[in-house]
Amino acid sequence: MTESFQFVHPGFLFLLLLLPLMAIWKGRWGQPVAVRMPSTVDALQVGAKPRSKFGGFLAFLGLLSFALLILALARPRHGKGSSDIESSGIDMILTLDVSGSMAALDFQLAGQPTNRLDVVKSVVEKFVAQRPNDKIGMVAFAGRPYLVSPLTMDQEFITKRLRDVKMGQVEDGTAIGSAIASSVDHLRDSNAKSRILILLTDGVNNAGAVNPLTAAEAAKALGIKIYTIGAGIRGEAPVPVQDAFGRTHFQTVKVEIDEEMLQKVAAATGGQSYRATDTDSLEKIYESINALETTTRKLKKYQQYDELYLYFLIPGLCLLLMELVLRQTRFRRLP
Repeated sequence: MTESFQFVHPGFLFLLLLLPLMAIWKGRWGQPVAVRMPSTVDALQVGAKPRSKFGGFLAFLGLLSFALLILALARPRHGKGSSDIESSGIDMILTLDVSGSMAALDFQLAGQPTNRLDVVKSVVEKFVAQRPNDKIGMVAFAGRPYLVSPLTMDQEFITKRLRDVKMGQVEDGTAIGSAIASSVDHLRDSNAKSRILILLTDGVNNAGAVNPLTAAEAAKALGIKIYTIGAGIRGEAPVPVQDAFGRTHFQTVKVEIDEEMLQKVAAATGGQSYRATDTDSLEKIYESINALETTTRKLKKYQQYDELYLYFLIPGLCLLLMELVLRQTRFRRLP
């Protein structure tokens, strides 16, 4: 259920700008006293002020009535309704490597060296924000996979869960095959028109009991498409390590990514394989996937309005009538 307040004809509101000019024209205390006195002495005693406070009251009533009538002309209304957003028909699992090697500082954010995982989380968060109509789930893995978020259209929830992802929550290692199998299992019962898995890793399959290609064949049998991303520079990357005294220093480690295996996994399911060597290329990869997997957004909106102009029109007319009656009776000016 959504609620809103609006003016159907907001242009009339500019007429309110004339009211201060009308107030200045009428004078701060209202109309001049119009009683003619036979003596200047009597005039000084009766009309000490050049303006009448009663005239000011009448002027106030007139300006207030005009303000209410202008608001009525603008036609204010309160909307009550609901919006039903249909799913795009795409369900996806984001499968992220959180092994110890993701601590390598070969990527950058805001010009500063940043570990791979933090950069990946930043890029993936932007990707999620661009998919408001998709059901998105998330699986993280190191030595074994674990579910971070089930399939959901709640972007706030999945973004929060993404930000909570960190290294060291499970035993270290890179169980790519098991991660694919787990992600496929979470998509198995989905009845979406399109089901995809986006796997990001920075290593080779060295843990778990499932072969990545076997898991890919299972995905293919279920009609699940896999996109694979290898993250890491080519060559060597600095990795922070701690010594026996808890002090952190950097060790240069060779970057090893099984690109051939990732390509085969993607090809087996009709997906594509990518290699990200820096933050810019990683962002472009997710932009490319976002462009490849798009559908037309469908939005059904139902809105009912309560017209509010009578709440301004009736008081405005009453005040205007009161001002006219008082001006011709109680506060009538004498010629």
